[in-house]
Amino acid sequence: GVVVTVGRERDQHGGCEEHFLPAGPFAILPLTGKRSSLVWTETRKEAARITALGDEEFHGELEQRFGLHLGEIKALDKPRAFPLGYFVARSFIGQRLALVGDAAHVIHPIAGQGLNMGLKDVAALAEVVVDAARLGIDLGQADVLERYQRWRRFDTMAMGVATNSLNFLFSNESKLLRAVRDIGLGIVDRAP
Repeated sequence: GVVVTVGRERDQHGGCEEHFLPAGPFAILPLTGKRSSLVWTETRKEAARITALGDEEFHGELEQRFGLHLGEIKALDKPRAFPLGYFVARSFIGQRLALVGDAAHVIHPIAGQGLNMGLKDVAALAEVVVDAARLGIDLGQADVLERYQRWRRFDTMAMGVATNSLNFLFSNESKLLRAVRDIGLGIVDRAP
């Protein structure tokens, strides 16, 4: 995954964009001001090539994928590449400890689901802790934390499989998978 912050001429109005390219998703996520964070999926070899480009060459690659619908764009920092994958901690809890967000799980960055999962982790942990506090139970007690882990483990595994499957579906050149994908997106587009 190639990551870079981009300055843009026009406002993004808080909207996110995600384009599904042959190597994987290209996401444009709004930041404060006229800036966006890009998460750009490429093969390892292509990511290494892109991050090694000079400013002018990188701008050309960026403009080709980003387009000019938000006006002129400019990389505000050096692009960096990070390996993408699916990782889940063996345990979300330890002695008086609970892991949340990327400390507990890392998934493919499709549609911001990693952030959503982290927020769900925090909400579940907060609910478990509040319930224990109401009952006068030690908040760090093993069975309190175990309840949090049971609650989040299934959702984490299911979302990991879903995001990996979506990445496979959208980065695959198979005509059959492409037809299934297009039908699915058409249904989603028409949904209220």
